[in-house]
Amino acid sequence: MNFHYNLLAANGTDTQSIITMVLIYGAVFAAVYFFFIRPGQKKKKAEAELRNSLEIGDDITTIGGIMGRVVSIKEDTDSIIIETSTDRTKIRLKRWAISTVDTEKAPVAKETSKKDKKEK
Repeated sequence: MNFHYNLLAANGTDTQSIITMVLIYGAVFAAVYFFFIRPGQKKKKAEAELRNSLEIGDDITTIGGIMGRVVSIKEDTDSIIIETSTDRTKIRLKRWAISTVDTEKAPVAKETSKKDKKEK
């Protein structure tokens, strides 16, 4: 016990070492949050937005690699029906199985307002 007390007294006060330790742990937690947790949350939010913005006629790709066009959207069961080929083969999928939407959406109105400003 006495040896431990002498080390602390020689290296600085207890308060300084505790504050330093708390700052180091805080910096490590902040780094973990900003490099691992936050990007994952942003990615999940973007995926949920993509799945909720589906419309009939959109071309999609599933997480299994199946490509097709959305034919029907069932809100009550949270599923969709897609056509996968020219044979009009239909497959029923859950929304969480959608990986990407391959259909290009119309440009946002902000871009047209910029063009109007340039013309004036």
